[in-house]
Amino acid sequence: MTKIAIIGYGNLGRGVERALALTPDMDLVGVFTRRAPETVNTYGAKAYHMDDLLAKQGEIDVCILCGGSATDLPVQTPEITKLFNTIDSFDTHAKIPEHFAAVDQVAKENQTVSIISTGWDPGLFSLNRLYAQSILPNGNTYTFWGKGVSQGHSDALRRITGVADATQYTIPNEEIINRLKAGEKLELSTRDKHFRECFVVLEAGADAAAIKEEIVTMPNYFSDYDTEVHFISQEELNKNHKDMPHGGTVLHIGETSEQTKQVIEYNLALDSNPEFTASVLVAYARAGARLAAEKQFGAYTVLDIAPKYLSPIDAETLRKELL
Repeated sequence: MTKIAIIGYGNLGRGVERALALTPDMDLVGVFTRRAPETVNTYGAKAYHMDDLLAKQGEIDVCILCGGSATDLPVQTPEITKLFNTIDSFDTHAKIPEHFAAVDQVAKENQTVSIISTGWDPGLFSLNRLYAQSILPNGNTYTFWGKGVSQGHSDALRRITGVADATQYTIPNEEIINRLKAGEKLELSTRDKHFRECFVVLEAGADAAAIKEEIVTMPNYFSDYDTEVHFISQEELNKNHKDMPHGGTVLHIGETSEQTKQVIEYNLALDSNPEFTASVLVAYARAGARLAAEKQFGAYTVLDIAPKYLSPIDAETLRKELL
């Protein structure tokens, strides 16, 4: 049994607890939170304060980190990797190389394993981009997200001073997708492919104009997109914008000879973004435990890990049943 700790208990942490309940080769040690443990309502897991994590070092094989990419994971992943094997879902694409470098140094110095940026994008979509570009080098890859709620972008909104709560939707440009599938060769900017829509609840006395300007100019999140901001009540947000669907498409269009078009398409349609992301984290926690057992210390991404490490089924059976 691989013994797992959940670090942080928001939507993603709750998803990890549910995913672990479906994973018989893993055992949940507990949930570790910055909140008072007695205020945390889990699906049955025991809750501990973060200060209790060190005392559990001998009881935990892998920590699954469920904080946000904006401020939590850049600090938490290197710090916790000093003592534990870790898995995170760091999803600020532009900063993945520096996050990897920081975690890799810590993991190698302390003989631990950390798999960063797992989930579906970055994560499964990253793998599909690599496969498509390797198989059809004479081609172009396009990634579209949504329509759906982005956890990372919503979290970034909620961390703005004066914002009480917020939800952000990523909306793909369906016209562009259809034109690409029809064979048009388009030079697309980030702004061409997606639109972002934000529903924001303000704290009392907050400056709406200033907050809107901070949102639409936020680097790595909104500045490269057409972004619409709606200020609404908490009641309206709770009623209409608390579900968390998402999904997207990796589309690669290439040619293997003149006038011979080949299309690779990978699509996800998710009722619950956090529950699906959590399921990916749990599978990679299995891989992290196996790499640690093999003493292959350091940081990894999904691009580095053989698929067999994700499965609870032995390699011989996988070859027999899946090949």
